[in-house]
Amino acid sequence: MPNRPDLDRFPELRRSWDRRTFLRNAAAGTALAALGGALYRIAGDDLTRKAMAETRADGKPRLPPGQRVLKQLRPMGGAEGDGEARSFKLRVHGLVERPFELDYAALLKLPQVEKEVDVHCVTGWSVLGARWKGVPIATLAEKAGVKSAARHVIFEAAHGYTTNVRLAEALVDRALVTYRLDGRPLSLDHGAPVRGLVPDLYFWKSAKWLTGIKFVAEDEPGYWEVRGYHNHADPWREERYG
Repeated sequence: MPNRPDLDRFPELRRSWDRRTFLRNAAAGTALAALGGALYRIAGDDLTRKAMAETRADGKPRLPPGQRVLKQLRPMGGAEGDGEARSFKLRVHGLVERPFELDYAALLKLPQVEKEVDVHCVTGWSVLGARWKGVPIATLAEKAGVKSAARHVIFEAAHGYTTNVRLAEALVDRALVTYRLDGRPLSLDHGAPVRGLVPDLYFWKSAKWLTGIKFVAEDEPGYWEVRGYHNHADPWREERYG
């Protein structure tokens, strides 16, 4: 099948690749996924029903369509980085006046924020109200002096992984380079030591094991975007597939 994801490498996405199967499961309020030998049930429980009744400040429903609430993030695979803060480097480059590179200590010296935000995975689960700490991407953009021609941000990660985000969506105050979740350092399976966070897009856009942020004029679809997933990935429009 053309543009089929590498399901041997990312087996947890096997169900979501079949759109019709996924939508049937979501409509029934149940989806089963194998993870580490255990089965996790995503059901229409009290957390989901409560979230479905809530509205965000911007008028959108708190829970996008086709989502069910979990209490904590699920590991979603990927080619892991080494996870070590001592070897971390973040390159900020592209259409900028002042490209630079940060190590972990330098990142922590920049202005920090903690945001309570919801995240939504393309496979149908959401985690609400997680607390993320880090540096706003807008702070890094200001430090670098992003040029007026820039329109997109490319997140670069371990082993050459990339994903693309529109500049305006990468610069909102909830979009972070983050290293702590609910008061604890990120675990390796969630992108340690540092990951991106763009909470209003499907969670694959929040690149784990972050190594670079590149500002560009022309869009550059990333790993999943060229393999059949939607280039934009708005959960409220169910932009799951291209």
